Order: sequence, then structure tokens, then C-alpha cells
Amino acid sequence: MKELISRIEDLEKGQVKKASKKILKEIGDLQYQMFAQKEHSVLIILQGLDASGKDGLVRDLLEYCNPVGLSVTSFKKPTAEEYAHDFLWRIHKHTPGKGMIQVFVRSHYEDILVPSVEGYIPSDIIEKRYDLINQFEKMILHNGTRILKFYMCVSQEKQEERLRERITNPEKHWKHNDGDWDTLRKREQYLTVYRQIFERCNVVPWEFIPSDSNWQKTWVSANILLKTLHSMNLEWPELVSEKYGK
Repeated sequence: MKELISRIEDLEKGQVKKASKKILKEIGDLQYQMFAQKEHSVLIILQGLDASGKDGLVRDLLEYCNPVGLSVTSFKKPTAEEYAHDFLWRIHKHTPGKGMIQVFVRSHYEDILVPSVEGYIPSDIIEKRYDLINQFEKMILHNGTRILKFYMCVSQEKQEERLRERITNPEKHWKHNDGDWDTLRKREQYLTVYRQIFERCNVVPWEFIPSDSNWQKTWVSANILLKTLHSMNLEWPELVSEKYGK
């Protein structure tokens, strides 16, 4: 990660955006190859404070990917049906099948984060969730899925700026939620819980994505995803045919 950040500092914005476009196109090629091979899968977990750029990263990171091999799930407040099950029930059914890239915009970590700050679930129940999440992620890894956990690092100044823009810019009114400002006032409380999550839920290491700048965010995350896809040694499937080949 430090290497990627230092490379950003050595390049101008235009150079980084040009380099990122090349990387994103390669990601698209490899993603389609993975979809055809159907031996691997990738789960990308996006976590971060409100207005940290999670939705924008989905759009930019997967720009050149084929939609047939993609799935994006945005987890909101649990429904009554979801509350009636264990907290991982709604998560597990969206984990990726072979050949797929699945993106979680927010995830099972919300079920530690929010109740820890808001206090509506007993602390002993929340404590057990740390271990349950670690076991859950080990199971996903055992099934052959690569997990990438991106935490979107946004400064308080940039977060406030983006939240204000949701009020003043008509094209972003749909993003506004009064509750986001309540969450902003509790920023330090949320960050305290996040630090506990980073320390205790590290079966898969967290990647910390600088998110004040969209082009830096894209550059860092794209490099990480590309490295992951390269590590799979992807190949096009051989012809299977009684008439023309194997």
C-alpha cells in the first residue's frame, strides 16, 4: 500500500488517471476470463463512513467488467425478515459463486459497528459476532473465494463537504439522509469501533483506500484487485466437444 501511495505522489493527476484506465481495462479482461473458467471467485467488501465514496468506487473500479460476471449488493438496515434470522443469514446468500465478482457495499461489519455505537444490542452478543465473522470469512476462503476488504479513508473535512453537496446539488438530493449528519457527529465513536474491527477481524487483512480524491481511490484499489486476479493464474477453458475437440 505504501508503495502505491508513493507512486501516486511521484505522478501527476493526469498520469495516474491514464495509468488507471489501462489497469481497469486489464481487470475487465481478466474478470471475463475468470467468469469463463468458473474456478475462482472474488468478494470485495467496501466499508467506510457515510460519503466515503463506496458507490463511486463500484462504478469506477468495475467500469470495463462484463455485467454477466458481476453482482453488487448494498446492505441497508435489516428488514423484519432479516432480523428474524441470525445476522449472517442475509449476507451468506449473496456470497459469490464460481466465476463471479461480488461487491458488498457495507457488509456484516455493520452488525458490529452500528449496534456498538447506538447501543441497541447487548455487548455480549456483539462480542460473539467478532468470532462468528472470522469463522464466516474462513469458510468463504476455504470455498476458493478471494476476499478483498477495502476501508475507505475519508477526512472529516471531505466528508462534511460531500454531505453538504447532497443538500445543495439537485443531482445528489437522492443521496441525502438526515441520519447521516447524526452519524457525522458520532464520527469518533464509529472510528473507535472500526479500529477494534481492524484489529480483531483480520483473517483477511484490511486495505486502507485514500478516498478524499476519486482518482487516487481508483488507482490504489485497481492495483490491489489487478494483483489479486493475476495471482489466480487464470486461463481460458479448453474446447470441450465430441465433434471438434476434447
